[in-house]
Amino acid sequence: MQRKPLIGLNADYKSATKDIPGFSYLAEGYADCILKAGGIPVVLPLLDDIEDLKEVLDSLDGFMLIGGMDLDARNDGFMLHPSMRLMEKRREAFDRMLCDEIVRRRMPVFGIGCGMQLLNLSAGGNLHFHLPEDIPGSVPHRDFQDPSHRHGLEITEGSLLERVYGDGEIRVSSNHHMAVDEVADDFVVTARCPDGVIEAIESQHKKWFAIGTQFHPETPAATALDFRIVEEFVDGVKNGVGGLQLMAA
Repeated sequence: MQRKPLIGLNADYKSATKDIPGFSYLAEGYADCILKAGGIPVVLPLLDDIEDLKEVLDSLDGFMLIGGMDLDARNDGFMLHPSMRLMEKRREAFDRMLCDEIVRRRMPVFGIGCGMQLLNLSAGGNLHFHLPEDIPGSVPHRDFQDPSHRHGLEITEGSLLERVYGDGEIRVSSNHHMAVDEVADDFVVTARCPDGVIEAIESQHKKWFAIGTQFHPETPAATALDFRIVEEFVDGVKNGVGGLQLMAA
């Protein structure tokens, strides 16, 4: 691919109130890091028709699923947990349709935060709904008083993340209370917090370049090493890399 790759982005959404119209928006870090890595970000509006979505995805080379509020457990047959702060229903409906189609066509994808959680769900995995209860003794994975909260990371040998971070102590920017529980068959775990919480997954399918990080490499608190994950993703899209090729690289 000689041209810059077109990388799709889903947008966050706030519904209309009595005085304010509804609007879609995107934290600037997502688009900025794609631009810096040599891609062209393309932000999608909330589409209702699957055929419209397919037509748009046909024109893109890869997709970054952004973070956001909590996914509604009732959509997967479970009860709500009182700790959940749900994303807008319209956004979640679109995101689920989008991610299901990305998984169906095995489109190159990078899921961040709840984007990784949804990627795992769409591929057949499931989630922890509240880490303090599901994994007692887990370290804090978010701090409402500190948006730059970071915690340690243990990386799987031979993974894309090992290529990015190398040896040494690793700390990443994290803000979540839900997490991946059972990992979908297409993926392997490539990073955990020292408490055992899954923090990254990568595709083990030869023809599918798909990665997910629970931590956020696009935030102002991210480091230059964190940003290299985005570079690896954009370069992988550009070069048509597959999952197992990454694991073996």
